[in-house]
Formats: sequence, C-alpha cells, structure tokens
Amino acid sequence: MTYTALQFEKKDQIAIITLNRPDAANALNIDLARDLMQVSLECDEDADIRAAVMTGNGRMFCAGGDLKSFAAQGDQLPAHMKEVTTYLHGAVSRFARMDAPLIGAVNGTAAGAGMSLACSCDIVFAGESAKFTMAYTRAGLTPDGSSTYFLPRIVGMKRAFELAVTNRLLSAQEAEAWGIVNRVVPDADLLAEAEKLATDLASGATGAFGGAKRLLHSGWTETLETQMENETQSIATRAKTDDGKEGIAAFLEKRAPRFNGQ
Repeated sequence: MTYTALQFEKKDQIAIITLNRPDAANALNIDLARDLMQVSLECDEDADIRAAVMTGNGRMFCAGGDLKSFAAQGDQLPAHMKEVTTYLHGAVSRFARMDAPLIGAVNGTAAGAGMSLACSCDIVFAGESAKFTMAYTRAGLTPDGSSTYFLPRIVGMKRAFELAVTNRLLSAQEAEAWGIVNRVVPDADLLAEAEKLATDLASGATGAFGGAKRLLHSGWTETLETQMENETQSIATRAKTDDGKEGIAAFLEKRAPRFNGQ
C-alpha cells in the first residue's frame, strides 16, 4: 500500500506509523485521514503485525485539523468535514478493535485531532516536552476523532468538559498525572522506548490482548451480568486457541510461554 501523508514501516512484527506532514505540523487533512483508515486496515488484516506504534514526523505529533485546507472548501466544508471524519473515525474504530496493541509515541504537541488520536491509543508514551490540548472550541468547533468517548473515561466528565471548553494546555507530566499518558520519557528516547514496549508486546498472546481490549471497552456500557457473560464467552474462546493452550501448558511446566499470536 502506498501512502501520501504518513510513513508505514514494518520491523519484524511491529508496525511503525508516522504521521508525515511535517511542514503542516502533521495537521489532519483528507489525505492523512484516508491514509490512517487504510493503515488501520493493513494493521488489522496482517497477522504478522502483533504491535503498532504511532508517532509524528518533526516537531509535532499532530496539530489538529488542517484549518487552512478546510477553509478552502468554501460552501462544501460541511460535506468535506463529514468525509474527513468518516475516514478518521473508521481508522480509530479499527485500531480500537484490532488485536495488536497500538502505542502512541507523542512528540511535541498533540492538539485537537492529535489529542483525540493520542487518547484513542491503547498505551501512550510522551516525550518530556510534549503538550496536549483539545483546541476545538477555540476554533468554534466541537471535538471529533473519538475524544468525547475516550477522554471522559480517562479523566472523568468534569475534567473532560474543562479541557474541551478552556482548551487548557497540559504538559506531559500533567497528562501523565491525569491518566492521559502512561509514561513520560526523555524526548530523545521516545521512539526507542515505544518500540521497546512494542517488541515486548509482539511476543505476547496477541489475540488475548485484543480480547481484553474489547472487554474493557464494552464494560462501560453493559450491565454486570452481561459483561460477565461476555467475559465467559471470551475466556472460553481463548482456551481453545493455540496461545491459550500454550499459556496454560507453560504455566504448569514452569517455563516461559512461546506464543504465536493466535
């Protein structure tokens, strides 16, 4: 697959996704939104990909929507926004449901759609100079890219609303304290640390990771009994898989498991 607004690289069983519009602060336009949807499908469909990392090329992770390209649409802007968000939301939905964990490596600023993308990642590392801001209402717009789903679940409703309407700028350390970021690392070590974790996860039980991810998402909206039934169905399904059988055998034999991701 050829991409125009991002770089895609496979290292062994790891996918490295790099937002690649550095001259535009990696701002989201229709090309980048379309590329994100396509790369999410590639990561989901390629069984050899067992972990993924998303980062930005240059000084910023993603500065949000490309308002310059949006303004050029004139009267067609509402339809254009629907097309852009269709691609963006398709990407987020696919990343959220794929088995391979997605690690965000946030460099520089994650604003608007950039912050939404960061919030949608399964695990987030941030460089020590990273900044986070919702930014949407500053431009008279409302959030997109899944932030109204993920952010309240991460920080709570009142803090999410505060971030949405004040556009408060959070440092990497504040974002870590609020739970938006899992770990803050030196800027120079950001990608290496994210890839190190991805390498560790890529040797794990990929299908179990995906099952756990989907259970955690569904648990917010299901009743206790329904969620426990979902857990029953999921663990029973995993027990039939290669990795489920291998994990149990390795535990009983007191050795490290050798998972194949299935």
